[in-house]
Amino acid sequence: METLGEKLETMPRVPLADEHVAMLRELGTEREYAAGEMVAEAGDAMDRFVYVLEGEIEVVDPYSGNRLLESSLGPTQFMGELSFLNAGSYTLPMRAPEPTRTLEVPRVAMLDLMARVPELSDHVLRVFSARRRKQFELNNSAIKLIGADRDSAIQQIERFLSRNRIPFQSLDMDGRDDETLQACDLTGHKPSVILGMDRVMDDPTPRKVAQFLGLDLDVCRETLYDVLIVGAGPAGVAAAVYAGSEGLCALAIEDTAIGGQAGTSSRIENYMGFPTGISGADLVYRGQIQAMKFGTRFAMPRSVEGLVRRDDGTYCAKLDDGDEVCARAILVATGVQYRRLPIERLEDFESTGVFYAATDMEARFCHGTEAVVIGGGNSAGQAAMYLSRNAKRVHLVVRGDSLAASMSRYLTDRLEADPSITIHYNTEVCDLHGDERLSGVTFDTPDGKRQVDTRALFIMIGAAPNTAWLSGLAEVDDKGFVKTGATVGRETPFQTSADGIFAVGDVRAGSVKRVASAVGEGSVVVSRIWDYVDKLEEPATAA
Repeated sequence: METLGEKLETMPRVPLADEHVAMLRELGTEREYAAGEMVAEAGDAMDRFVYVLEGEIEVVDPYSGNRLLESSLGPTQFMGELSFLNAGSYTLPMRAPEPTRTLEVPRVAMLDLMARVPELSDHVLRVFSARRRKQFELNNSAIKLIGADRDSAIQQIERFLSRNRIPFQSLDMDGRDDETLQACDLTGHKPSVILGMDRVMDDPTPRKVAQFLGLDLDVCRETLYDVLIVGAGPAGVAAAVYAGSEGLCALAIEDTAIGGQAGTSSRIENYMGFPTGISGADLVYRGQIQAMKFGTRFAMPRSVEGLVRRDDGTYCAKLDDGDEVCARAILVATGVQYRRLPIERLEDFESTGVFYAATDMEARFCHGTEAVVIGGGNSAGQAAMYLSRNAKRVHLVVRGDSLAASMSRYLTDRLEADPSITIHYNTEVCDLHGDERLSGVTFDTPDGKRQVDTRALFIMIGAAPNTAWLSGLAEVDDKGFVKTGATVGRETPFQTSADGIFAVGDVRAGSVKRVASAVGEGSVVVSRIWDYVDKLEEPATAA
């Protein structure tokens, strides 16, 4: 396999323009590193832009301490990747192998410069994006997950990292990775998360890993934002892009991963501009990069549990750990989540055979087995098509007698034509089998009960809105969807019954449940939020 170093060697190394370097000099300071001195450790905050003037900076293997890549950074090149935009952390150590001199600019000053000079911004973002992509593809990181194949807690962390495009290495404990475990002296560990050479994370959770990566923002409690965007699916991220570009001080909070339910779609083929299709995660991830470029911040995995309105009209959201985030306006973009089926032992098998997403991570559990997908919408159809690449056979279980009312025609035609996919109409899953892991399911069909041996069941049905956290401040319909526009006496379609609270995307009552529609609503609502915030005193300042 071609190494990351070899791939980066083929990338054009176009230096920054002289005038851009001159701008860096006005904002930054020079620093010298002795041979062997660390420039950054894994877990250090990306709080400065590091431009190499003389010498060399190399990537270090966090386990051996040796040089990791053949290529290195020399004069006219700079450190960093996309985490820089969101005040994230380094996932690999960086070292000066020889006396080195750098020009270093504080992160906030650099982001301000990038906002003012688009040519500089484009150059930096291209390099940052390429580095993150290759690092993620080749699993080069100081973060090692051991035992996701056995432990549901490790699997949750793997899902969080994978869906957020954060590089990591996952090692199974089924014998396939024994050689690597021995080489890294990790054979004695139980399922765990290893950070760097010897730090084992106790009781690992996605939140703890996010804190290590700098994704859980401490500045939240210190800043009054113009707008708090709750939910980072297509609607929320689109709003984050436009809020940042319009100069609003915005924070987006997501409880799982960027992309929301759309992020679990393996392939979207009817989104304009992508004739060969694009995964939901990739589509929304590109939007997140745009939003961070304009200064919007993201915090995850955090959830909002309650909302209060203060006497001055601003809102404070209570987060899952008791923290508070306050803003002048609230944008509800929490979307919907798949409904849980009333099947006995369902919770026992969640993450050990029952899944609510069909991405690369879940697909590996389908290899050589028969996979079962429950649902009749586009997401279920896309999942069935995607999983058929790995599974011996895919069973699509549909409660009704047709897909016509809930699925795009092009997708229905493909499913019916694929010999590796069997569609079961008028059928429901009634029983789950297995000890610690799922081993089979039973169908209730028009011809009686039928058992299928499977290690992977995907549930993609219904739409339960995420609105309990609104604490009654905005009206919802009998199903929990947020009422907006004329139904609550408002002139604009995205304004709720409460001043300063807006709603977009799937969570909004009457919305069209499509990615393109959600992106459009998230884009348009920002002008209304701007009008509302502009009428208030003392505009917020970004952290």
